[in-house]
Amino acid sequence: MSLLVKICGLKTVESIETALTAGADMIGFVFHPKSPRFITTRLAAALADAAAGRAKIAALVVDPGDDQLAAINSAVSPDLWQFHGHERYERLRDVRAVFGLPVMKAVGVAEAADLPGAAAYARVSDRILLDAKPPKDAAYPGGHGKVFDWSILSALSPDLPFMVSGGLTPENVGEAIRTIRGMGLNLLGVDVSSGVESAPGVKDLGKIRAFIAAAREADQT
Repeated sequence: MSLLVKICGLKTVESIETALTAGADMIGFVFHPKSPRFITTRLAAALADAAAGRAKIAALVVDPGDDQLAAINSAVSPDLWQFHGHERYERLRDVRAVFGLPVMKAVGVAEAADLPGAAAYARVSDRILLDAKPPKDAAYPGGHGKVFDWSILSALSPDLPFMVSGGLTPENVGEAIRTIRGMGLNLLGVDVSSGVESAPGVKDLGKIRAFIAAAREADQT
């Protein structure tokens, strides 16, 4: 199975077209108002048309209520939910049952002691995303361009499938893939947002292309 490449926080048709033409498997829309990558449900609905049938669409939410999920689901028809808040296991289980969509849970990691939480979430999630813990008192949980020490992942079970994010860039994504796979781990994919931007929330089209190319090259080595 080839590596899954996800470009998150897209806000324009041009950036979506660039990502899909370059070979992205998944794109993400951010529905957290405090994020510089936030978009409204109305805009996301229009942008989703550009990706329909070409890539999976992830709806990134942070401790959402049922009304917000229903509005996003109705307008955007995402392929999966990406939860970045403090959602508990029961909440993820219930959302899967109500909406019938796969769930990806982001788990912030900074040290090996954070990893058992990821394994626990795997019981109720279709995907696990290991992300760098945000700075203390950050206004939003992801997309800060912070890298965590990939070597701590050696404590994971080789049977646990996961994606990784956190400070990935065109320059380091290849190293991340080779390092993590070199530990015999089940790396399913990589996810990037701030690492392909020229400013917070502003995607750099050249960096998107370079990131995807670097990830594909590392996947084949």
